Amino acid sequence: MFATSLKIATKYDYLAPKFKAAYEWLEKNDPNKLEDGKYEITEGVFALVQRYTTLPFAKARFEAHNDYFDIQFLADGEESFGVALREGAKLVESNESGDCYFYETPKFFTAVNLKAGDFVVVPPEEIHQPRAAYNGIEKPVVKVVVKVKL
Repeated sequence: MFATSLKIATKYDYLAPKFKAAYEWLEKNDPNKLEDGKYEITEGVFALVQRYTTLPFAKARFEAHNDYFDIQFLADGEESFGVALREGAKLVESNESGDCYFYETPKFFTAVNLKAGDFVVVPPEEIHQPRAAYNGIEKPVVKVVVKVKL
């Protein structure tokens, strides 16, 4: 599953060595058996294993990062995941030290529904809305967010 604009898709190499290291780590490790926390993969690439319950759509915030791609891999559960172009989005909160910027829900976005084994790759030019409940039904999930440094 890969969805983005042609302009962004041709800007980056989504099979560069850092991305390949991330995909290989996901393939070789079962997040369901790992503790929550940070796992170093290679220079400029690390994984964050997380467990949480999805949220109602209105509570799931859109966010973006300047310094990292997100590879958001769902290991268990179901989640809806909003994605939109960052350009023109209205910034509402900044956390520069954590490289996390929050945005108003945009008028136009795409919702991708993820099930166990699915992932999305989000570049800095896009905002994304993780943690949204699929079909409005809040459920526990196990997710790995792999951060790939630009």
